[in-house]
Amino acid sequence: MKPGIGNRKSGIGTANKSGRWPVVVRRATICPGTGEESQESRLHETCDSRFPIPDSRLSGFTLIELLVALAVFAVMAALAYGGLDSIVRSRGELVRQQETFRGLMRSVALLERDLRQAVVRPVRGNYGEVLPALVGLPERIEFTRAGFANPQAEVRATLERVGYAFGDDALQRVSYAVLDRAPTSAAQTTTLASIDALRLRYLDGANRWTDSWPPRDADGGPPPALPRAVELRIDTKDYGEITRLVELVSPWPARAGEATP
Repeated sequence: MKPGIGNRKSGIGTANKSGRWPVVVRRATICPGTGEESQESRLHETCDSRFPIPDSRLSGFTLIELLVALAVFAVMAALAYGGLDSIVRSRGELVRQQETFRGLMRSVALLERDLRQAVVRPVRGNYGEVLPALVGLPERIEFTRAGFANPQAEVRATLERVGYAFGDDALQRVSYAVLDRAPTSAAQTTTLASIDALRLRYLDGANRWTDSWPPRDADGGPPPALPRAVELRIDTKDYGEITRLVELVSPWPARAGEATP
């Protein structure tokens, strides 16, 4: 039998009184140079060996190592939060710009649609005065348009008196419930989009641009009820200047219904 194994004196290799084998088993090592087995009763051998037996004591992190790990984790979390916050802010700004641009394009399209539906229908104002079919100034316009939908078959006309103007740093649309207004008739104002300025010009039958309609210096009789075209320029803070040239419907000839086929 090899030394250190099954030795009663060392208590290794034998059962205790309860009949259980000991949990810790001592191992005999061979020290280099001697070729003899060490029978020391210590748990770990301390002889000069090329491959020493590792220490069996449990090892863990020190307080400094934990603090360094926590500091590195905190820095990484701060960097990750900063990047995520930047992404969220960029997404919110992009959504805001998209909504602003969509609202601006919708407002311009609505103005163009109403102008293309302009008809020759003078109306009466709140005090009984006669207003032309289209009244235009450099920063506002008012006219009668067709296409006023009536899905519920109400007792009213399919024409509508509308107007557009620049006020409170926004493009505003004005509409009236009736064509010929009474003293108590009030306008309904809707704010469409935020703009910096609105400029309008009107093209007459002689291809001359004027800042108002009807023209103030009309020659050769009264001017037509509607201009040939309306040019609108809208200044915006984010998208610069938006220019549209809208051609209006030409009036019917006076004897068009009497023409022979």
